[in-house]
Amino acid sequence: MLTMLRTVAVLSLLCGLSGFALSYLKMITAPRIEEQVLTYVQGPALHSVFAVAENAPIADRRKFALPDGRQTTVFPVMRGGKLAGVALEESGKGYGGPIGVLVGFNVADDTLAGIGITTLKETPGLGMRVVEPGFTAQFAGFTTPVGLKANGGKVDAVSGATISSTGAVEAVNRAARTYAALKPEILRAWGGK
Repeated sequence: MLTMLRTVAVLSLLCGLSGFALSYLKMITAPRIEEQVLTYVQGPALHSVFAVAENAPIADRRKFALPDGRQTTVFPVMRGGKLAGVALEESGKGYGGPIGVLVGFNVADDTLAGIGITTLKETPGLGMRVVEPGFTAQFAGFTTPVGLKANGGKVDAVSGATISSTGAVEAVNRAARTYAALKPEILRAWGGK
């Protein structure tokens, strides 16, 4: 009995130390991971949405609290010394998991500047085609909400990837709702009109 208690105590101690080590490792690597995501995932998507900016949108980003308690990061795009657009990321349900979409908005008229896909785990050859310009370029200039043509909207779905296309459209519409809720704060933050 004493041997069993000792074994349980040693295993409990090892599990506790392992848990502490993993949580500490996560804490110290979180800033580096965030920097990598900004540089290699969100940065290229942001550049595909807003090719021209006078500022550094990634460096000028700010976090905003949403009414539901979540936080979102907003990337500002300045032109002529004024806020021209913003981008923020939302996700929709895809076939292989969430589809992350960075959505850009023109502040002057609230139209879509474009979208860039940030994360997805879709079927190679089918669902992965939502990252191609043939799909993503359709969104520029639209007002929200957007929808697929099959549902009465204006966006052509990727052939054979209806679930992935629907997930991307869902993410765009979520981003539009978030943008609408945050627009007054965004304008205050960057002095837009």
